[in-house]
Amino acid sequence: MTRKTEGGGNHTATKSAGTLRQLRSQIDKLDLQILKLINERAQCAAEIGRLKTEAGAEVFSPAREEEVLQNVLNANKGPLDSQTVRGIFRELMSGSRALQRVLKVAYLGPEYSFSHLAAIERFGSAVDFLRVGSIAAVFEEVQRGHADHGVVPLDNSTDGRIADTLEMFIRLPQIRICAELRMRIHHNLMANCSQQEIRRIYSKPQALSQCRNWLSKNVPHAQLIEVASTAVAAELAQREPGAAAVASRQAAVKYGLKVLYPDIEDQQNNETRFAIIGLQEGERSGRDKTAIMFQVAHQPGALVDALNVFKTNKVNLTWIESFPAKSAKQEYIFFVDFEGHPEDPKIRKTLDALEKTCEKIVVLGSFAVSDVIE
Repeated sequence: MTRKTEGGGNHTATKSAGTLRQLRSQIDKLDLQILKLINERAQCAAEIGRLKTEAGAEVFSPAREEEVLQNVLNANKGPLDSQTVRGIFRELMSGSRALQRVLKVAYLGPEYSFSHLAAIERFGSAVDFLRVGSIAAVFEEVQRGHADHGVVPLDNSTDGRIADTLEMFIRLPQIRICAELRMRIHHNLMANCSQQEIRRIYSKPQALSQCRNWLSKNVPHAQLIEVASTAVAAELAQREPGAAAVASRQAAVKYGLKVLYPDIEDQQNNETRFAIIGLQEGERSGRDKTAIMFQVAHQPGALVDALNVFKTNKVNLTWIESFPAKSAKQEYIFFVDFEGHPEDPKIRKTLDALEKTCEKIVVLGSFAVSDVIE
């Protein structure tokens, strides 16, 4: 039987310590190189900002930022995963943008609602976030110039349209969609009591709907109570005995709640699409969608005639919703988005044809196509 000598063990430990020092020294050198490069990048961004200011251009360029992210994600060969790389470059762009001007971004709060998380995902941390109490208030803050942009949920893969958002586009048709953000939504049941002690579960109506089957099976004894946001739900669960919330993991951390069950959404691929709204028109990216709302005459075949315009011009629809026009007649306004940009010849031709077919048409904006963010 062979035993390691004490001297052999010390030699191995000394060698490991030497290797560790070398690796740490290499990391220190790389950190200084990274710092130098990101500041050089920031100087370039600041110069771009100066030129944009002289030309009267907007600070926020969603199409360009999406292009930057796609470039680095396509070039990434690891070991860092795409989500980590995206987060790093998102904050780089956010900090660089702030050198030009700190944007004000309105969202439906409180903090760590899904709208807040979407705002951070799209704009990074170097902005002034304005927390408001309703989707309508997000639109109003942008309309009044109190916020440069707003973040509002547009539709969900489980529940479809977000009625409050569509209603505000009808009320304030001058507001534009300048970007979209598709975000995977994971709901969590959280509380400071056991599952058996839960008597009330708070959450936003859409969140409760997206978890309805799981909740009815696992906590059938609990009363489901709708509140303004998932973050408000977490705050209530923190304060009330026997209360739980359906909210984000970040909300659980913020309000000191224990996640009893993660990922309780009924559909594994549950996602919400958020619209980034503002008063500016979106830039062409080459990989765009255009959103419009239109109203047709209240007569047989009118909607078919409008939809045939897309078919005739070979334009692919990617979303369609109807919404009551709230007129004396039972009329509807239709929301659609489709592949392409108004500067594309066939999209221009399509919009011209719709102008002749519909009673009313409003282009809500064109924006770069967004991939789903986990």
